[in-house]
Amino acid sequence: MPRPAESREARSAANAERLAADVREGSRRAMAKAITLVESTRADHQREAQTLLEHLLPATGHAARVGITGVPGVGKSTFIEAFGLHLIEQGKRVAVLAVDPSSARSGGSILGDKTRMSRLSAAAEAFIRPSPSAGSLGGVAQRTREAMLVCEAAGFDVILVETVGVGQSEVTVASMVDFFLVLMLPGAGDELQGIKKGILELADALAVNKADGDNVRLATRAVAEYRSALRLFRHGSANWSPPVVPVSALESRGMDEIWKIIVDHREAFDASGELAEKRRQQQQAWLWSMLEEGLRHHFLARRDVQRLLPEMETAVGQSTLTPTEAARRLLALLEEGNKAP
Repeated sequence: MPRPAESREARSAANAERLAADVREGSRRAMAKAITLVESTRADHQREAQTLLEHLLPATGHAARVGITGVPGVGKSTFIEAFGLHLIEQGKRVAVLAVDPSSARSGGSILGDKTRMSRLSAAAEAFIRPSPSAGSLGGVAQRTREAMLVCEAAGFDVILVETVGVGQSEVTVASMVDFFLVLMLPGAGDELQGIKKGILELADALAVNKADGDNVRLATRAVAEYRSALRLFRHGSANWSPPVVPVSALESRGMDEIWKIIVDHREAFDASGELAEKRRQQQQAWLWSMLEEGLRHHFLARRDVQRLLPEMETAVGQSTLTPTEAARRLLALLEEGNKAP
């Protein structure tokens, strides 16, 4: 007779297998349930989520993974809705996920995305999911990566990963997608001064949004200035030079050109083997980030660390001890623990 723990594990494995089958059938309810399971921080849910993902992995990897970021006020939600609807017209199924580190810090919600993209969220061929509203940026990124696998297994052709916060989130999103699109405003000028070099180096293309009405002339000039600026940076691939194009999300203009750029990029990277290598490196980087996060969690859970840490933090804060020495003393606890009989 199986023990209760074994029965629970067997039930969990069976549930994960059934849920995986429903996800592969394209059930939206199953997708929502699977992503909720992936986002849970409960240990038993996490074990079941990993079993679920193992069942789904053979059905993943086919989708175009596109990251989208932009300066405040650039109209990301309007662009994503216009672009998503254009892709649906082309016969694609589109999933929109978000990485929101500001939400991770404040506990806020970005459920407003569904109201800002009301037409896209109403489309049967679209699936919009906000990021978790708690946890570290690393945790939010992990759950977004795993939600992306769920969407791929459910048959979605294009995954749009939106950065909702600012700063490190651009690097995080770029590390999980095939193509990284940066939206810019028409008035280049002073804005060029404030662009982070790192973002331009990450970009696979720039799109100058709001190229409509009185902004057309400004947008044309901005495109030329951004093209000049990009020449100062070395792109990660010798086979790709990031293009700069004007678009109008409000008037749904330029969406076809953006999609053509993404397709051309994918074909070029497929042919050179860079896409497979990029995804391999992303998977390995993900492994290391999970190891680092797990080690940090286990380290901070130790009782000896919990006893000494407040003292070290106080000493560092009062400048009576260097951060390096404080870290050395805390890490020395690991060696002492290993010596214990």
